[in-house]
Amino acid sequence: MQLNKITAACLVSLAVSHVVYAQKVSGVVEDLSGKPVANAKVVVVNSSQSMTTDNLGKFSFENIAKGDIELHVTAKAFSHNNYHLQVNDSDLTGVLVKMTPSVMEVIDVHATPLHSSNIESALPVNVIAADELRMKHASTLGETLKHEVGVHSSYYGPVSSSPIIRGLDGPRVLITQNGLDVGDASRVGPDHAVSSETATAQQVEVLRGPATLFYGSGAIGGVVNVVDNRVPKELDDGLDYMIKHNDVADENEGSFSLNTSSGNLAFHLDGIWRESNNYEIPGFAESENAHEEHEEEEDHDEHEEELGTEGVLLNSDSKSSGFTVGTSYILDNGFVGFSYGRTDREYGIIGHSHDHEEEHDEDELEADHDAHEEERVYAELKQDRLQFLSELSFDEGVINRVASKVAYTDYQHQEIEGGEIGTEFKNQVFEARFDAYHREYQGWKGAWTLHYKNSDFEALGEEAFTPPSETSSVALAWLEEKHFDDVLVQLGARVERVELDTSGTYEIEHHDEEEHHEEEEHHEELQFDSQEFTAASASLGLVWDYQPGYNLGFSTSISQRAPSSAEVFSKGLHIGTGTFEVGAIYDVEYEDGEVHFEMNDQSLEIETAYSLDITWRKFEGDFGFVVSAFVNHIDDYYYQQNTGLFFEDEHDHEEHEEESDGLPIYVYQQNDVDMYGLEAEMVYQVTPSLKTTIFADYIKAKLSDGGNLPRIPPKRVGGQLNYQSDNYAAELSLSHYFKQDDVAQLETKTDGYTIVDAKVNYYLDGIGDDFVMFVKGNNLTNEEARVHASFLKDVAPLPGRGFELGIRGSF
Repeated sequence: MQLNKITAACLVSLAVSHVVYAQKVSGVVEDLSGKPVANAKVVVVNSSQSMTTDNLGKFSFENIAKGDIELHVTAKAFSHNNYHLQVNDSDLTGVLVKMTPSVMEVIDVHATPLHSSNIESALPVNVIAADELRMKHASTLGETLKHEVGVHSSYYGPVSSSPIIRGLDGPRVLITQNGLDVGDASRVGPDHAVSSETATAQQVEVLRGPATLFYGSGAIGGVVNVVDNRVPKELDDGLDYMIKHNDVADENEGSFSLNTSSGNLAFHLDGIWRESNNYEIPGFAESENAHEEHEEEEDHDEHEEELGTEGVLLNSDSKSSGFTVGTSYILDNGFVGFSYGRTDREYGIIGHSHDHEEEHDEDELEADHDAHEEERVYAELKQDRLQFLSELSFDEGVINRVASKVAYTDYQHQEIEGGEIGTEFKNQVFEARFDAYHREYQGWKGAWTLHYKNSDFEALGEEAFTPPSETSSVALAWLEEKHFDDVLVQLGARVERVELDTSGTYEIEHHDEEEHHEEEEHHEELQFDSQEFTAASASLGLVWDYQPGYNLGFSTSISQRAPSSAEVFSKGLHIGTGTFEVGAIYDVEYEDGEVHFEMNDQSLEIETAYSLDITWRKFEGDFGFVVSAFVNHIDDYYYQQNTGLFFEDEHDHEEHEEESDGLPIYVYQQNDVDMYGLEAEMVYQVTPSLKTTIFADYIKAKLSDGGNLPRIPPKRVGGQLNYQSDNYAAELSLSHYFKQDDVAQLETKTDGYTIVDAKVNYYLDGIGDDFVMFVKGNNLTNEEARVHASFLKDVAPLPGRGFELGIRGSF
């Protein structure tokens, strides 16, 4: 059924109109002093034609259609230039494009339908690409992005970490690949790894603030879009590769990305392999808070056995592999392409063990190491992904471009304990998105979007904490923009219908211990009604270029989000977070020494966010900055509240006490929330070779009726020194995280810490187009650091001092 939908979508997108091409357009790209700009990329907007300038800054296009055209010119260390031309019956030659130097990195953003750069958006955008992405690349997406302004990591060790944008994560931050949902289970819990890979990506984009107009209610907090070339957009030939090793986890990694072509066919192949052992840490894994709690419950020798080896975080090893093949047919007016990708990962579930009631002395444990390995708790992730992308431009009619995106993802995640599958998560996602761009009318440019997504999610096993569910959404959106002299006005609206279907019987197993330690198995059957929500969003954005090299961005929006299945229907052990999760449809009551869960008759409300963003930028010359302030009020916000009660499953049955070493019970509640913050980044080109950067961010999140939200990242300041010469580049960076003592009820505080890193690249000529040897030093002071936003902050600190050595290059 899903494949039939893909086939139908492909046939619709292959429809093309007759195009009459006429003339040649050529010219030169120069800087303000008249020097040619080599390797500048020149793109004919709304067509597949693009090229880079030669050493003299020259470019030339053939078969350009008559009429109004727009050239989009980009070059490293320069601001972007949009150049409008009128093509008549004769060739247009001698076009002169002037580029203005910029100390800020200016990169085109693919995550928005109306493309703009990261300094031309009403909302603040982070983009990392090229060498910067290669140097920041880590084994998880969260760790790759954690140094970006306004972005933190959920940090579930090195095996699974997701981005936190302005204090929001989970179902409020959408992770996409080429604009479509990655289709994994990473939004359900922090122990689920993001399936998208940055080793073979071209760039990663972070939209801070609501992006619901582009992606729907799952993007109420922001979007992370991983852009790769798995579906080629142009004819290209080249090979990129990287091999590296780090000593902190004895990790080895290799990746490659190959592009080639034959006639009008473009081909892509990439692959990634990574394997690591348990990583080294300063001291023991458990924090002082956790240590004190355990010492109250057990003697010191037993506690040290539980801690494991000093200086190593147990169960933090992992291995990953994956590949993607793709092909496209390149047309004169666009492209049509497909891809298939496969991802396999195996990683330890940190800080979790079961069924260790049996007593063992040290000799027995050492002699039976293999048996201990069999008791290891780990996860296996497998994902298959089919993707179809197409962009077609037209010279006649109201619609001048159609962009089509379709993906089908089959995801499976198994949690294995003692060699047997304990819990299994499955997610099958089909998504289709069609953007129809209309021809410019009285200066207005815009697009209509039709967006459909279906997610069939299922959790099976004794520790499946949420029932099987199917979530379907269909949406219509409309975006428009127009320049009024120096002011760009952006308008948008979206209406989305979401259906959350858990109809049918959900069965929960309970094992009650009877007399003489005999167990009797019981089944609890629950029946849920499907839930339907209508989410509406609207926004107004302004970008004012009030003087050359400066602009002010203003954005205000109303956006809504339907709750996820886990937020509504959860009732069970979530081993990844070490909690017993209870959904919003339940009331939790404590009576006569027992905890009872009763379904309530409370109506489920949709989240509604009222957001305001102001961004001030200077992006030309030797000094630049981006300063942003935001205010976000959210009505009926879903969050997890620690009840202070515990779930005790020592004998695989329910036993609840007010004070216990069992799992804490968290219940989803709704309340109004106020969030606000500041973000700043300043860059100064001290000399042609030396550049310095200073950044800071701050987030405050409170319940409107008093109290703090849990797991909100602390204040942070940092800086970098970058030195660039012909043969090498060096970077020294420092990030200081302040103490976080604005905590929620029953939440522990986190001490501040400072991380010092260093990187050196050495460039060698004569080996392909590019060859780099690199060395990275991470946490050079061997600081003990605990991420406040992590569920594992008291059992999994950041890695200790480590060094990474590798090579990368291209042909």
